[in-house]
Amino acid sequence: MSVLASHDLIIDVPGREGGTPLNLTIEPGQKWGVLGPNGAGKTTLLHTLAGLHAPRSGQVSLDDQLISQLRRRHIAQRLGLVFQDRQDGFPATVLETVLIGRHPYLSPWQMEGAEDYARADAALERLDVAHLRDRLVSTLSGGERQRVAIATVLTQAPAVWLADEPTNHLDLHHQSAVMGLMAEQAAEGKAVIMCLHDLNLAARWCDHILLLYPNGEACWGSRDNMLVPSALENLYRQRLAVVEVDGAPVFVPIKG
Repeated sequence: MSVLASHDLIIDVPGREGGTPLNLTIEPGQKWGVLGPNGAGKTTLLHTLAGLHAPRSGQVSLDDQLISQLRRRHIAQRLGLVFQDRQDGFPATVLETVLIGRHPYLSPWQMEGAEDYARADAALERLDVAHLRDRLVSTLSGGERQRVAIATVLTQAPAVWLADEPTNHLDLHHQSAVMGLMAEQAAEGKAVIMCLHDLNLAARWCDHILLLYPNGEACWGSRDNMLVPSALENLYRQRLAVVEVDGAPVFVPIKG
């Protein structure tokens, strides 16, 4: 049974008409990579799947219910979104920020309890930012903020992860750690959908791929069927060489 699905979905990208209707079925335990050049609509797709952006046509369902008919509180308990860009609305510490992930489970004016703090502390440890617990988020580096954002969703504990460039601003060690976390979430039965620019991260960590083209066309399927040079060269308008490292393909741009 799908946990998240789209039905004849066409996302609303300004200045673009039409496109391939998306009929995606996202099942628990799957790791989807969304690939495409800048402007293809990857972020718009994630926001549409989250119910934050109205589609041009079609529908999105969460747990077999139309997301447009669900209360935001229920959606927030089931679906977590890692934004590509974040704004600091007001001064807050790292711990206060991560505890926002527990808000969907609290009644109005209810304070966080011991279990909420335990989840937050565990998430901070898992993302290697526990030592920043009392720092203001506004004082952090881009990579530290990214890990705090992911820790917030981990504290939220959703059934579906929508992650927009989750490795953005991260060094190699933390890129690997974050992708490992995504794999752990999928192994626990969560569904993970990630927008990625790095083909090699998608090749190593994802099992399903969605290719989005700037003109609105799209294709999707298993990783092995989608990550082939002919399709990727057409997607990125870039020649590629492919080698195998540790059992996974590695794509390298070729001059010319």
